[in-house]
Amino acid sequence: MPKMVFVGRDGSRKEVEAPLGLSVLEIAHRHGVDIEGACEGSLACSTCHVIVDGAWFGKLAKPTEDEEDMLDLAFDLQETSRLGCQIIMTDALDGLVVKLPAGSRNAGG
Repeated sequence: MPKMVFVGRDGSRKEVEAPLGLSVLEIAHRHGVDIEGACEGSLACSTCHVIVDGAWFGKLAKPTEDEEDMLDLAFDLQETSRLGCQIIMTDALDGLVVKLPAGSRNAGG
């Protein structure tokens, strides 16, 4: 089974199993990772904002315009920021590393 790594706000790393077809948000919730996801993945908030490791960012599908609009509302926005609900696990993403932002802002959710 693919794996992925969540890097906590304190720099700690948590490697977890990442079933194919689940979103980063769903994987986080399965493993008790502190990502809110207030809108439950319906692209109506930015509380599942994650910062994708630069080595992995180019392997992701491009964000939709709706995702970019929600990211504009995210706290601690970075060049490699994405919404966890929009990153779906595939074999190509086995080993994916995402960092939790310094905080979140529940805008629109």
